[in-house]
Amino acid sequence: MCNLYRMTKGVDEVAHLFDVVAEAGANFAAEVYPGYRGLVVEGGRARAMTWGFPRPMKGKDGRPLKPKAVTNARDDKLGTAFWRDSFANRRCLIPVSAWAEAEGETGRMTRTWYTVPGEEMLGVAGLWRPSAEWGDVYTMVMVDACEAMVDVHDRMPVLLAREDWDRWQTASPEDALPLVRKWDLELLAERTDERWAGRAKSPLRDAPTLL
Repeated sequence: MCNLYRMTKGVDEVAHLFDVVAEAGANFAAEVYPGYRGLVVEGGRARAMTWGFPRPMKGKDGRPLKPKAVTNARDDKLGTAFWRDSFANRRCLIPVSAWAEAEGETGRMTRTWYTVPGEEMLGVAGLWRPSAEWGDVYTMVMVDACEAMVDVHDRMPVLLAREDWDRWQTASPEDALPLVRKWDLELLAERTDERWAGRAKSPLRDAPTLL
């Protein structure tokens, strides 16, 4: 599961690497939390969207509540009603410099950052859709963690090799599905003393971040 990642490159750098057009004035955070604006590559563009699909919520009395943002899509749930249409028709790439997981004892957890050696930017498998609540939104696709990080968390983002970026976005669902697999190459872990609980407050309601 991923609830925090970095995107330290500008939109023009991202557009150049992914060979797409940069959205003028794209506004996104360098550290992206659920509900924040992040950069997404789709339809030949690098543009900003809100991180998290809105999930309708109701109170005990049946009245509608503020939606929750679902930031992670499980690989084994892509065929369910919540994700099916986006997986079939709106797959995207999420440029990521590094992603973080919480490590340590409950109440004293710190941030551990993961990157791929030799890569300044990663292409993470994502889904997107328009929403009435927050405009265009996106989510990360998650898979079982690889050996390099399974001691910290049992799930991780789907990392795509550069030669698979176009296939993920344009192939049929049947041809794209085999790309949803755990990373089998090296990862680098940077363990820090930064408290996980010190994260910035999301502008959206706290989320069930994996569905």
